[in-house]
Amino acid sequence: MRAAFEEAVDDYLETCQRLGIAPGKPYSGKLMLRLPPEVHAHASMMAQAHGKSLNQWAAEVLANAL
Repeated sequence: MRAAFEEAVDDYLETCQRLGIAPGKPYSGKLMLRLPPEVHAHASMMAQAHGKSLNQWAAEVLANAL
C-alpha cells in the first residue's frame, strides 16, 4: 500500500511539473486573523446571537462565502 501511495504522489508531482502548475499543499484547518477590535467585537456579538462560538460562526460565514 505504501508503494502505491508513493507512486501516486510521484505521478501527481510529475503531472504538475508537466502542466507547469504548483502542486497543491495540505492545509491544517487553522487560520489566524488580525482584525480591528470593532470587527472582532461585532463578529463575537453575531456569533452569540446565533448561539455559536466565534469559531463556529466564522467557519460558517467563510464556507457560505465560497
